[in-house]
Amino acid sequence: AAGMAAPTMEERKACWGARDEFWQCLDSHGDDATKCEKLRRAFESRCPQQWVKHFDKRRDFLKYRKKLETEGYHPPEDAGKS
Repeated sequence: AAGMAAPTMEERKACWGARDEFWQCLDSHGDDATKCEKLRRAFESRCPQQWVKHFDKRRDFLKYRKKLETEGYHPPEDAGKS
């Protein structure tokens, strides 16, 4: 987007800090985002919108990967049958 300058180091730190706090909150509340609304708003206000989207996707990916590591991969029942 036009006028979207690269964040300064300070801004990046503020963004990452807000993200980490938000993610810790999600972790400790079993991903219940309603318990973390204040931190979510801080995260969104301190990070560029593009980053928020990226981090949301990243968190979903990391959760998915962790699930695979703990539960193993279970292919869908019908996989391979046509």
